[in-house]
Amino acid sequence: MTQQVPTQRAERTFIKMCGLTNIDDALAAAEAGADFLGFVFYPKSPRYVTPETVARIVETIRATYGAQSPRFVGVFVDEMPTRVRAILDDTGLDLAQLHGSEPPAEVRMLAPRAFKAIRPQTRGDAEATTAAYAHVMPRDATVPQFLMDAYHPWEVGGTGIVADWAVGLVLARSYRLLLAGGLTPETVADAIRHVQPWGVDVSSGVEREKGRKDHARIRAFVEAVRAADEALRAHSE
Repeated sequence: MTQQVPTQRAERTFIKMCGLTNIDDALAAAEAGADFLGFVFYPKSPRYVTPETVARIVETIRATYGAQSPRFVGVFVDEMPTRVRAILDDTGLDLAQLHGSEPPAEVRMLAPRAFKAIRPQTRGDAEATTAAYAHVMPRDATVPQFLMDAYHPWEVGGTGIVADWAVGLVLARSYRLLLAGGLTPETVADAIRHVQPWGVDVSSGVEREKGRKDHARIRAFVEAVRAADEALRAHSE
């Protein structure tokens, strides 16, 4: 039986497709029904993409989908807030996902356009970190407050390692949480049943190679999320 807990989830689970590098993959994600499209501005990442490329992708998606367009997220790792703001403005991105060791003061400088990604080792680590940043997180109910990724000692994301769902459940009770970390079309429904997050984030789980998406897996991921939402609704009635 699905565990019913008071979480911050919405009526449906938001979906973020991350690590996009080209217009074909971005269009496939938007067509499948992703709510957020993510682009990595970390040069050490195999999914790194330039601001110029992202600006063209954002322009194309918005021209295609208009008011129904997904929102666009830039992923940054320990960039200066002034550079983050400049890239957001130059590319037309909506939000910044801060995936490094940025202190709360830097998140505040980008408010309300930034949310924090964390990679906790333990439940105590997760609770302490989110408490330290909670006061600078967005208040908009359609925007995440935190993304929780799997811990890795040196990689900052896209590892394919499954995050600790028990820790995710604790955070989802208090925050609008994007759950990341090793999600795939085959596992995301279980993750939603166990954690009931506000949203889910996928990158490597829908790739055919690093930086290139498998469009069939993109569609399968979205379909699995929506089926899990239906199951949760049916269980709660």
